[in-house]
Amino acid sequence: MRFQVCRFSLIKTRRVYPFTAAPMNTNSTRAAALLLVFVASLTMAFGQSANTNSATATAPAAASVAPQLQPAGNAPAWLTWGGDLRLRNEYFDNALTLSAVAPTHEQDLFRVRARLWSSAMIDPDFSFNVRLAAEPRIWVDPAFAKQHPGMGTEDRYGIFDNLNLKWTHAFGLPLTITAGRQDVQFGDPLNWWLVGDGTPGDGSWSTFLDSVRATLDASEIKTKFDLVCIDQHAKPGEWLPILGNPSTYSVVEQNERGLILYASNKSLPDTQVDGYFIFKRDDAVFAYSDTGDIYTLGGKISGTPSPHWRYSAEGACQWGWKVDSSVRTPVNLSTARRDIRAYGWNARFSYLFKDPMDNQLSLVGEYLSGDNPNTTGKDEMFDVLWGRWPRFSELYIYSYPMETAGKIAQLNDILRIGPSWTIVPMKGMTISATYNAWFAPQDVPTRTVKAALFSESGHFRGNFFQVFVKQQFSKHLSGQVWGEILKEGNYYARRDLLSYVRAEMLVSF
Repeated sequence: MRFQVCRFSLIKTRRVYPFTAAPMNTNSTRAAALLLVFVASLTMAFGQSANTNSATATAPAAASVAPQLQPAGNAPAWLTWGGDLRLRNEYFDNALTLSAVAPTHEQDLFRVRARLWSSAMIDPDFSFNVRLAAEPRIWVDPAFAKQHPGMGTEDRYGIFDNLNLKWTHAFGLPLTITAGRQDVQFGDPLNWWLVGDGTPGDGSWSTFLDSVRATLDASEIKTKFDLVCIDQHAKPGEWLPILGNPSTYSVVEQNERGLILYASNKSLPDTQVDGYFIFKRDDAVFAYSDTGDIYTLGGKISGTPSPHWRYSAEGACQWGWKVDSSVRTPVNLSTARRDIRAYGWNARFSYLFKDPMDNQLSLVGEYLSGDNPNTTGKDEMFDVLWGRWPRFSELYIYSYPMETAGKIAQLNDILRIGPSWTIVPMKGMTISATYNAWFAPQDVPTRTVKAALFSESGHFRGNFFQVFVKQQFSKHLSGQVWGEILKEGNYYARRDLLSYVRAEMLVSF
């Protein structure tokens, strides 16, 4: 039996068109006005709400965490359930094409994500968890996606993005085992560096990994140990049936298997020390897939040495081998097996003012090594593994397909540094502003699909600016407006302006 995901439609007279970096026209003028009205409504709604929970000022992050399961009023005590509906309008210009004159350089779409989840307590120590998700899209401009090259509603498919059995106090030990489809993240909340999203191909409406996870809480030594075994397939219906079109998007470019060993210790006062080893095997499925074995050894330290200071620093090195059919610049190495020698780091240092508006000022930095075109037998590109999600920028993940084999969010060859500021001006509202200077350690992208877009003689990616406003209207309703721009530097051939705007409402129940 086949199922078709229900279509979603919007009333044309209420359609929102964000502003663009292009010259103003009727649609863009209306868009700017509507966005200003939206921001104003956030402020007024907050001022009228006396029961809104305070928002916690955090580092800028592009993902949102799913609400926790809540018992239904008329459901039995052993059953909990919930759901959410996310309405999102996204507009971005030149990000995918890296050119203001290329077809489809403007993208304008509505994303309507609906999720329903439930958890059943089979026994005090056993629970069965399931979540169903779907995200139809309505394309205002012709879509860049090959599966839907025109305009209008794209149904996509529905998928069980969580389906697992959880066993707590396993074998009478402080051990929790979760087996099945589940979300797995490691690192600082909303800054998961290498393990955060197992399905980058579906565009951030699911993040699962098909895996078995065991967590041992050794409280006597203030340490948690995690072991995760992963068996992820490129095609979404490989393990569980999907609801909709079977000939659809892959959730990742190749079949992936892996092993994660992660330890986190809090023995030192106000300090957390993490160490990890990750193995990832890629098996090619499509012509553009990778094949290889990647070994990653890393560590992380974070803490609050004083009430006003907070820090987090993480680093990792990689080795192994890879065959990547996209390595064709400046020499065609598409069939060569090359040794991996790569490394990266990620850090944030924050000053917390502890004032009534919860001002926070941070300095952020990150380095991911890039492939050196002069070492044909080695691959120095740092692989972010299962960390391909909009961790620090919604805009820039779309620029990487032209640079790295058509793969969204395959971040590498980047050095970024700059300040970030967050404030909670009133209850329930968070405002954040970020500036980064971005550089490319290697000036020649060896995996590019269009070499003419890159100068091959410059190292400056550009100046990046990000501003967002988040509003928690109530326990069940939140909204946000998000904007980013990047002025291309001499790493690129054209020096165009890349822009991204998003307006979003989220209803949970």
